[in-house]
Amino acid sequence: MAVKKPENMSFEEAVNELESIVQEMEHGELTLEQSLKQFERGVKLAQASNQKLQQAEQKVNILLANDEASAPSEFTDQVD
Repeated sequence: MAVKKPENMSFEEAVNELESIVQEMEHGELTLEQSLKQFERGVKLAQASNQKLQQAEQKVNILLANDEASAPSEFTDQVD
């Protein structure tokens, strides 16, 4: 199976693969060369995912800018 480029993957696909890489590396059964390849892939996946998140945030800000009643606010994970 061909490996997709991180920039061509959906956010969910990239995160799932990144989680798999982390689990694989945590088991410690990879050779040094395999670990370096997986680390490099993980960095690319993380960068692509971060870029997708930034693009989504920008779209939300643009949409909210068109609706003056809905100003963006800081996200918190606290439940009121």
